This record gives sequence, C-alpha cells and structure tokens, in this order.
Amino acid sequence: MTARWPAFAPALDRAAHHAREWLMSLAERPVHPRAQPDALAAVLGGPLPDGPTPPETVVDELAAGIEPGLMGMPSGRFFGWVIGGTHPAALAADWLTSAWDQNTAMRHSTPGVVAVEDAAAAWALDLLGLPAGADVGFVTGATMANFTGLAAARQQVLADAGWDVGRDGLAGGPRVRVLVGAERHETLDLALRYLGLGTPTAVAADDQGRLVVADLERALAEGSGPTIVCLQAGNLHSGAFDPMAEAIEVAHRHGAWVHVDGAFGLWAAASPRLRRLVAGYERADSWATDAHKTLNVPYDCGLAIVAHPEPLRRALGMHAEYFATFSGSGDPLEKVPELSRRARGVPVWAVLRSLGRSGVEDLVDGLVANARAIADGIATIDGAEILNDVVFTQVCVGFGSDERTRAVTARVLADGVTWMSGSRWQGRDVLRVSVSNWSTDAEDVARSVDAVRRAASTD
Repeated sequence: MTARWPAFAPALDRAAHHAREWLMSLAERPVHPRAQPDALAAVLGGPLPDGPTPPETVVDELAAGIEPGLMGMPSGRFFGWVIGGTHPAALAADWLTSAWDQNTAMRHSTPGVVAVEDAAAAWALDLLGLPAGADVGFVTGATMANFTGLAAARQQVLADAGWDVGRDGLAGGPRVRVLVGAERHETLDLALRYLGLGTPTAVAADDQGRLVVADLERALAEGSGPTIVCLQAGNLHSGAFDPMAEAIEVAHRHGAWVHVDGAFGLWAAASPRLRRLVAGYERADSWATDAHKTLNVPYDCGLAIVAHPEPLRRALGMHAEYFATFSGSGDPLEKVPELSRRARGVPVWAVLRSLGRSGVEDLVDGLVANARAIADGIATIDGAEILNDVVFTQVCVGFGSDERTRAVTARVLADGVTWMSGSRWQGRDVLRVSVSNWSTDAEDVARSVDAVRRAASTD
C-alpha cells in the first residue's frame, strides 16, 4: 500500500516542534555540549525493544535523549573548525529533499531534482567565474570533492602518458607525481590515499601558509611524467590563498593538471572586493568546495567542479557506451563517486535563489568583516597577539607561551558563550577562530570577544 499522509503527520509535527525549540534555544544556550557519549548511551541505547513504538514517540525520545549532547554549531557564536550554519531557505529545502526521497542518479528517473541541480550548478559557476562548460558533481563534502577532482586528474595525466587506468589499474603504470603546498589541508592527502597515489611531495610555504611558486617551479623541473599540482584557496589557519595565476602558469607550462582545494575559500570569487584573492584561478582544471561551510547549506553537500567533462566521466561513469560521445549534460552518477544519493543540490539551489548575486556577496563580505572585528577586539586584550594577516575568515591568536594559550583556550571552551578551536600553527599553539555562520552579528562578535577577555584575565 502506498504510504499515506496520516502515517507521517504525528511524527512530522513533533519533529517540527523540536526543530523550532532547538533553533530558538541557540541565542542563549551554552555552545558546548552538556553531556558526553557514555552518559547519553544510557538513555539512547540499551536493549532493542521487543515491539513497535509509535513514530511520534520515537521522535520525542530522540529529541529529549540527544539534546544534552548537542553542540551549538548553528549558533552565531560558534567559530570552531570551519563549520557554517544553515540558511533558512536551505534548511527548509533540505527537509523537502528528504520528504521527496529521490535517488538522484539519472536524468530520466528524477528529472525534477536533476533540473534543480543543473540550475544550481550553472549559478555556482557563474558566481565563481568558472568555465560555463565545466561539470559539477554534488558530493558529501570537501574531502570527496577533492577526491572527485583528483580522480579526473589521475585519469587525464595517465591517459596523456599512454596509460588507461580504468582498464589496467595503477600497477605497472607510470607513477603520478603530486605536488602540494606544505600547509595544504590533510584531506588532500586522504583523497590521494583513496586514489592510490600515495603521499604527495610538499613544496615550501611562506609565513602565511601560501605556496612558494619558485619552489614549485624547482620541484616541477626536477622530475617528469604524469603530474598533478594542488593549490589552496583559503589556508585553514591564516585564510591565505596560494598565488593562483603564477602557480597555474608554471604548472601548465610543465604539463601538470592543476586542482584547487577551496573548501571554504572558493566563495571569495563571489565578492568583487575579495576576488583578487583568487585572481587567475579560473585557468585551473578542477576545483573543490564545501557548501556547508561558506555557503551555509546543511551538511552532506560539497561541490566538485571539473573543467574537462571527459576525464571526469571516464573516471567515475558507469556506462561504457557513453565513452564514445561525452556530449550533453550527462547523468549525475557520472560526476560523483556514488550511484545512489540524495538530491544534495536542492538546498544549494534554495540558498542561491534566496540570496541572489548580491546576497551571496553580502554573505561572504559579512563573514570577513566579522573575522576582522573579532581580530580587532581580541587584539585589545592584554597579552593577545593576532598571528595572521586577516584576509578572509580565519583568525589565529597566541597568548604568549604555549602553556598560557592552551589555558586560555580551555577556559573559553568551558565558559560556553563561544566555541573557538585550539590548534597548532607554525610551531606554536593557537586559539583559532573560523567565522563561517551567516547569522553571526555584532552582538555575537562582542559577546565572543568578551568571553576571550574573561578567559585571558583569569591568570
């Protein structure tokens, strides 16, 4: 029997109630969780019930049991790791995505959501100034976006060397050199490991974590054969961007494929005031970003963008007969490492449709303005030192010795007003601030700076 509305209504009503309660609580609740997994397991675990439980009861039990263990990640005062909030249009669209329950693999079977993803992809390419003919795959996040772009890169550079990796595998083939900046994000190494390409060769980075082009050119000249160069749009600690135009020119002159990891920084291209940070990056061959970071859509949504559809579809596609043409838009399954997947592009479409060009520009500029305001505020605290040039959304702070920095960080986290990750950068411990949430406002900034001030004054 086809599922009918009365079977869903009570549970969805309770879910909507708990969602409202959660979102309303974010303004004042402590950002940190109040309970850890072992304590929560006693409530959420135990023996599996012998019989059924009404869905609405299950929803109530889930909300009550998990609530003490929730981190206030959607809060405007959460600055941990690089985690965005969720824009209202994107959240509502994501609910619909689950309700529609479409397996977004093929055009003819789910034309509605595929059309939405096509529109979202075209809008993203336009906003980012990337080639209109590029393929866009909607993947789980930046790690798989990097994997996807690098899979296409591996396919092409080996084909250029006369090796068909799809037919013959990697064993016995030419070794693929991969050159990366010394301060690349570790998910690049992870994606390369998944692809069987091993540990990359690191080239020098400067005091802000930017790849040094002269060292890249030296490394390229010292070797030969199939080569991939990975650049970074947005350093995890400093927010700095590799010198795109110069690095890409050098890499292409040596016959390398260029991949750009722009997990959060790619969206600098959507702002006229910040576009200089990525100048020339459109001449790369592939790009990766995480829509749940700067763009503020729910989790499970990254964008893999590849300028050359043929190697991407050869690397990930399933239909051998398609290899002869490589024409048209292609099925979604040919652009991602999955066959079955949810319609991840729907919330991307929703947030882009809601914000429009000027709204995305304001979103990105606002994140940067808040990062600078936090840096300016913390800089007035006795003993605090801003360690990076605040060019984008990242701020690193030291408080003298590593011991004091760790102590201040621990007190900030225990206080609960804000969350700022501890980290280690360029040989010293730091308090790291990542401004990624659309909802952060001047009050959030002021309260968060005051929390750091209190933590720093308790020595």
